Amino acid sequence: MFDGFDELDVSTSATTIHARRGGSGPPVLLLHGIPETHLMWHRVAPRLAEHYTVIATDLRGWGDSGKPPSTPDHEPYSMRAIARDQVEVMRQLGYERFSVVSHDRGARCGYRLALDHPDAVTRLAVMDVIPVAEAYRRAGREFNLAYWVWSFLAAPEPVPERFIGANPTVLVDYMLDSWPEVKDAFPPEIRAAYVKQFSDPATAHAICEEFRASATLDVQNDEDDRNANRKIDCPVLFLWAQRGSVAKLYEDPLAIWREWADDVRGGPVPVGHFIPEEAPEQTVRQLLDFLP
Repeated sequence: MFDGFDELDVSTSATTIHARRGGSGPPVLLLHGIPETHLMWHRVAPRLAEHYTVIATDLRGWGDSGKPPSTPDHEPYSMRAIARDQVEVMRQLGYERFSVVSHDRGARCGYRLALDHPDAVTRLAVMDVIPVAEAYRRAGREFNLAYWVWSFLAAPEPVPERFIGANPTVLVDYMLDSWPEVKDAFPPEIRAAYVKQFSDPATAHAICEEFRASATLDVQNDEDDRNANRKIDCPVLFLWAQRGSVAKLYEDPLAIWREWADDVRGGPVPVGHFIPEEAPEQTVRQLLDFLP
């Protein structure tokens, strides 16, 4: 699936990040969502590697990346900490400035990375999310029903960890079967890899810690940026699923992102939540038009 890509593990100040690297040209960092790993880019990364040096990573706590111990305030799994990993990875690989292409949880890391490290990010593509503080601020009945996975995973330890451990396939299959429009978007070996990570207690705990941090520290960091009128400096491409929850909940999600960055473009993609896996050709076209 990643022919011509090298597989590597990069040590950061806090953990180890698993990655694949291939291609040549300007560097592009790919960040995955839930319930995925870097494997979600298997249809997109090889095409981008024809024009760019592509680095696809597993976020801290996910896949084959490290799972450092957490703390009572969940700070090690905040997007600020997770974004710091990614900057360190890119610098160790020799890239001081790079573009970021990100989906779902990875997109939350991506925009935090752009806000905290504006000198590092040249372009930012985010898919099917709005900033987390915006999501919670606008939450109502429809949001609570659509995003129950957020509340479930953010529940106090060890409740969600024990439920996941009892049958991890149930949660992964729910996401992969309920959220996409293209039902055959996940080859059996990819689906098995996603289930495998949720079957590991350390990974399941790390994922829960990330959602706990999201509901607390990440919201506060977003609010601090908003109150300081701090915006994303680089150009932003926002793609959202025309048949997903973002489209259903927000009349004009592009306008929300325009409150967070001055240079924003994008539009809906006629699939479900997993845009790169459901619509790889359209995803590649959009990215090639956007990336430098």
